[in-house]
Amino acid sequence: MSAQLNLHKEAQRTFVRLTPRLEAEFAAETNSIAWATFRRRLDAHFDDLFVLLFQLYGDRYDFLYHLERLLAESARSWLDRPQALKDLDAMRERDPQWYQSERMLGGVYYVDLFAGDLQGMRAKIPYFKELGLTYLHLMPLFKAPEGDNDGGYAVSDYREVDPRLGVMDDLRVLATELREHGISLVLDFVFNHTSDEHRWALAAQAGDEEYADYYFIFPDRTMPDAYDRTLREIFPDQHPGSFTYRADMQRWVWTTFNSFQWDLNYRNPAVFRDMAAEMLFLANVGAEVLRLDALAFTWKEMGTNCENLPKAHTLVRAFNAVLRIAAPSLLFKSEAIVHPDEVARYISVQECQLSYNPLLMALLWNSLATRETRLLRHSMGYRFAIPDECAWVNYIRCHDDIGWTFDDGDAGALGINGYDHRRFLNAFYSGRFPGSFARGLPFQENPRTGDARISGTLASLAGLEAALHSGNPAEIDLAVRRILLLNAIILSIGGVPLIYLGDEIGILNDYSYVEDAAKAGDSRWVHRPRIDWEQMARRLDQTSIEGRIYTALRRLIELRKATKAFAGNDMRVINLGNDHVFAYVRSGRQSERVLVLANFSEHTQPIAANEVRLYGLSYHFRDLITGQELKLGDDPIVLAPYQVLWLAD
Repeated sequence: MSAQLNLHKEAQRTFVRLTPRLEAEFAAETNSIAWATFRRRLDAHFDDLFVLLFQLYGDRYDFLYHLERLLAESARSWLDRPQALKDLDAMRERDPQWYQSERMLGGVYYVDLFAGDLQGMRAKIPYFKELGLTYLHLMPLFKAPEGDNDGGYAVSDYREVDPRLGVMDDLRVLATELREHGISLVLDFVFNHTSDEHRWALAAQAGDEEYADYYFIFPDRTMPDAYDRTLREIFPDQHPGSFTYRADMQRWVWTTFNSFQWDLNYRNPAVFRDMAAEMLFLANVGAEVLRLDALAFTWKEMGTNCENLPKAHTLVRAFNAVLRIAAPSLLFKSEAIVHPDEVARYISVQECQLSYNPLLMALLWNSLATRETRLLRHSMGYRFAIPDECAWVNYIRCHDDIGWTFDDGDAGALGINGYDHRRFLNAFYSGRFPGSFARGLPFQENPRTGDARISGTLASLAGLEAALHSGNPAEIDLAVRRILLLNAIILSIGGVPLIYLGDEIGILNDYSYVEDAAKAGDSRWVHRPRIDWEQMARRLDQTSIEGRIYTALRRLIELRKATKAFAGNDMRVINLGNDHVFAYVRSGRQSERVLVLANFSEHTQPIAANEVRLYGLSYHFRDLITGQELKLGDDPIVLAPYQVLWLAD
């Protein structure tokens, strides 16, 4: 306690020492309203920022130099921030939990595959409004190496758009127009690594020792071997271990993911300072949310697995403190596809206000394969809870693969062997399990261990591809029901529902990716097809498959937006005595309640009326989806195959 108190006192002394120099540097601005606003936020958040940075860099002789430069960068960024974004900052400060609204709906896709380029995305804004989006996540769109660039996650320049998509001004204009239509722009902040073509990496390759220290570069295998003893291989197909030999440098470079993605050395405060500047640049372009890519891997320590280390959390909190000073409306979204215990640790107002919910995604697919909801019910019963000020981003799938991230302890408590069960799920969703309706592909399959993840579109994994191939109308109907079941849950369970665009019309796997040498070795491209706008137009034809899915989904979205109980995170899982049915109660801020019942089997399922009464719920409901009234009596509630009921008091 005394050490912490002394640290805060040191923060105050440092503040008194640095602020006169900062004001001297910006003397021409110090009488402005903008500077007064900056000083108010700096006064409020400097103490937190100092403590966090001291924990990371306090043992460095140049700590105060980098802190002073960071403050100057933050001040300049704020002064340069467009007035419309300053107004947004003020509005978000008045309504800090704006993302908790029942009206929130997200969409995500690649710019080139959805609309060709950024100007094409502007032309699609009417479609986004038609669908009901309030949040649009554009996959990595920055300059990246030609050929294999991990889908854009090997960034060569955070301030330059991929020239095939346009220029940075195109992104600014798009962000502005989206905001004017009530849609928040979400971008990826790839901050664990850069591409080997980034200007810092090129300088390091040319022998500049200052920039060599921006990465982990070693003259021989001594240190890599020492680190590799405790690291796990992420992409063993790409390269063994976590290091790549560069013959042009005659050195080894830390490359956790791919040989062309160089891990940044956050032990160097210059890296933090410069990456904070990149983050603030994107804030001023108009991003309202940054998805923090691979944040679990950002801090390295010998003798550990270099994942989810305490200072990785400190690092994110420090970035967040910078935002509170210079761009307070910007939020962080955690992308941590790790153990559920670790996912939860990144979620807080001080760290990531939003977080992907990979456990829900995995367990929804698990329940669809097994036709039972025990593991889903058990895990969501206590793992869904997060701070009230934060929100899950719930998705059925994303650009990445589906990994089976459930906790083995949760599975074991139900008599399920985690290792065996993951092998079953991989077999089921790759279509190898007898009777499987799914048509997915394995990703990073290890024949020796049986480990793999799964690629595939929602429709192909839910059985529509196989059903259309067979031509069986009954199977097609079941597949459509599965698609709508999963959507009904992410729309109602609590948080921000996120649609992988194209899934709203039931797009199928695109196997043509194997014809592209840069993509052929990565099965994830099977679920990243180029959107066919002729097919998309069929969404308006309710006799088509596309129209059936789209029309039903649009109705669910409209109902969500009109249901106050779906705001926020208040969700209570209940057990109604039928393991094929997932049930939960949503409660709004003004005593609104909705009971959600979801049948995960292709057979009708009864729910005893008395089971509902045991939870003190109403005797009289109205199903929001069908509009039908339902009174509890002696007869059970009967759910049709894959049916979802949204029962309002």
